[in-house]
Amino acid sequence: QVQLVESGGGLVQPGESLRLSCAASGDIFSIQAMGWYRQAPGKQRELVAVTTADGGTNYADSLKGRFTISRGNTENTMYLQMDNLKPEDTAIYYCNYRILSCSDDATRNYWGQGTQVTVSS
Repeated sequence: QVQLVESGGGLVQPGESLRLSCAASGDIFSIQAMGWYRQAPGKQRELVAVTTADGGTNYADSLKGRFTISRGNTENTMYLQMDNLKPEDTAIYYCNYRILSCSDDATRNYWGQGTQVTVSS
């Protein structure tokens, strides 16, 4: 079993910043990719940012320059720095890891439970 836990969400005013964290634990041999997704009310879940094992990153075009994804010093951690937040950033944010297991050499996607980010004046 693998568990992902997000933290750092909350209520902020426009222009403020938040940093989300995600930590994975369990049956992990390697992490092939890490990413953040979000889902706003009435909308489909969308990509925020992804980072791969080679250090490559991919961002939603609308978020480049405001959001930054990074791997933590702890191997199984990931962060999303969100600056200059806007009301349209309001959503539930989910972390996603693609993990190769130790037990059966299978690659699976795992999702966190989500953390609410609300940007409002």
